[in-house]
Amino acid sequence: MSAPIVIVGAGLAGLRTAEELRRAGYEGGVLLVGDEARPPYDRPPLSKQFVRGETDDTTLRPPEFFTEKNIELRLGTAVARVDTAARTLTLADGDTIAYDQLVIATGLRPRRLPGVEEVTGVHVLRAHDDAESLRADLAAAQRALIVGAGFIGCELAASFRAAGKDVTLVEPQPAPLASVLGEQIGGYVARMHRDHGVDLRCGVGVDTLRVDVDGHVRGALLSDGSDIDADLVVIGIGSVPATDWLAGSGIELADPTAGGGVLADELGRTSAEGVWAVGDVAAWRYGDIRKRVEHWTSAGEQAKLVVTALLGGAAPTAARVPYFWSDQYDVKIQALGTPHPADEVTVVSEDGHKFLAYYSRDGILTAVLGAGMTAQVMKLRAKLAAPTPVADLLAATS
Repeated sequence: MSAPIVIVGAGLAGLRTAEELRRAGYEGGVLLVGDEARPPYDRPPLSKQFVRGETDDTTLRPPEFFTEKNIELRLGTAVARVDTAARTLTLADGDTIAYDQLVIATGLRPRRLPGVEEVTGVHVLRAHDDAESLRADLAAAQRALIVGAGFIGCELAASFRAAGKDVTLVEPQPAPLASVLGEQIGGYVARMHRDHGVDLRCGVGVDTLRVDVDGHVRGALLSDGSDIDADLVVIGIGSVPATDWLAGSGIELADPTAGGGVLADELGRTSAEGVWAVGDVAAWRYGDIRKRVEHWTSAGEQAKLVVTALLGGAAPTAARVPYFWSDQYDVKIQALGTPHPADEVTVVSEDGHKFLAYYSRDGILTAVLGAGMTAQVMKLRAKLAAPTPVADLLAATS
């Protein structure tokens, strides 16, 4: 019997790849390996409905799905290393698995503050176990400190306020999401959180955590000298690609200072024959750049492209337009394209917490971002699929 296609990483990208293989008619073996014991689950609800106690089930597919589709699951076991010459994987438990094709979908792991591993009440949020622990502590807490106003930090701030908690949100950048969306749009996000009662502190970081005699967090000293009381702390200072297991494999990785990840072409091929990469861990080629796209919809789009190429199909010719969203309070923030903080930003509509903005570079539209403006954002997908002068769009709306 020939070796299976092995997908390492049982998150959304890994699951979508397995599904696409079966949808494309592939009848060989498909093995999905994951280091978590839990079957594939949806991560976006963890910072929202799950942590607020509004849902317990984030499972993406029921157990019978994997039986019906003949997708083998091997969960609760990490991969220790890969031998691309022999086409084998060695698991952390010592077992060896042969593969015909290998798809890397190991995602990310959260950054942590050093020296706080033994402090109770301090959390990160990436895995389901993280969310369960956070939800349990949130029920008994009243004052929460969130370190980092990226998407996870902002979503958690909104969830905590909905749960009636006092929230302090600390961000070293000048505004929330400034490193992704720029300071101007970050300013609108800042206003939204302050209007909902969040004590937002920008331009500062955490120097030390204050811990009681029982080892539980009680607050933090910030870099500006202020002292914050807190009985719950969440560290949301970003994540790094889970690529440690690829050391010595010869699979080319991106420079960590440029975001890291597994280097891949525009169809997910890596530098090693028969090895592919999808999802958050993958630094794909987009035009003349390589970048990781850490968004839910990209996982499915990349899985389709990888499976098509892996099975020898023709690559699609239509331009891909990245899309992402973030739910904060009663507002859905959505973006099409590739916004960059250095882009020129033109706000074309603004009404309270609702706004619409165009991003452009050298006069060409690069992204459109809206808050509470779903129709206005989505109708511009075609404009982003081909070079469009932003002046043309502005003229049409004037």
